[in-house]
Amino acid sequence: MTAQLINGTELARSLRADVAQQVTELKERHGLVPGLAVVLVGDDPASQVYVRNKVRACAEAGLHSELRQLPADTTQDTLLNEIDELNRNPAIHGILVQLPLPAGLSSHAVIEAIAPEKDVDGFHVSNAGLLFSGQPRVIPCTPYGVMKMLESLNTPLRGAEAVVVGASNIVGKPMAMLLLQAGATVTLCNSKTRDLAAQCRRADVLVVAVGREGIVNGDMIKPGAVVIDVGINRGADGKLHGDVHFASAREVAGAITPVPGGVGPMTIAMLLVNTLEAAQRSLGTQPETL
Repeated sequence: MTAQLINGTELARSLRADVAQQVTELKERHGLVPGLAVVLVGDDPASQVYVRNKVRACAEAGLHSELRQLPADTTQDTLLNEIDELNRNPAIHGILVQLPLPAGLSSHAVIEAIAPEKDVDGFHVSNAGLLFSGQPRVIPCTPYGVMKMLESLNTPLRGAEAVVVGASNIVGKPMAMLLLQAGATVTLCNSKTRDLAAQCRRADVLVVAVGREGIVNGDMIKPGAVVIDVGINRGADGKLHGDVHFASAREVAGAITPVPGGVGPMTIAMLLVNTLEAAQRSLGTQPETL
């Protein structure tokens, strides 16, 4: 068996085209241009690349974007004042603070300072609570993108065994909640999980989001399973690799995401979707489902 490749680049391109169409309609009907502000503190090279990709994606979809770049020695108060200004700016519907922040700055305090309705990352405690209660307002971009990928495959989730490896607030926990709400029986694994291989082998749907190259290999995968690899790691060969050992996993899985070209493009696409939906909600209208 050779697994079907789940092409995140193609799916993201389609979603971004849908966003661009809805942005055009929003401009024509209401004179409103969805606006995203990206705040970057410091000069971390990886963060700069991520931010540049997000700003470019906004421009291509017709969204307004602003990059607020602050020096690495920015104080907590200065950063919070910047966020307060963006909260009060009617042209900005989404605010994203690029993580990680430099040492000495509190990510929690910064996230909680963002107005919940402008929190397009979906990390604010009120948005996390709404997701937990089954009434999501903003869904974190990466888990949202994964659900779109599963939807594109017509993956049956009701009654399925789903295993999520990695219990972060950014990916693992919201991913588990979305799968649970879709009717799956969910196991959420963390660094203390005993016999990770045995847990993974039960999965009809396996999502791996740890940040450790090759932590899951083909021997740990149920034949025919759908494998979603969220990890992006720079290997000793200088290339990007996932958390799943791709060559061995592809011989067992039914479908699998590549790295790169899998989940990454979907994360940016869903950021655009969240910004568009925030702009639609600012008009008091229910966002259209993409």
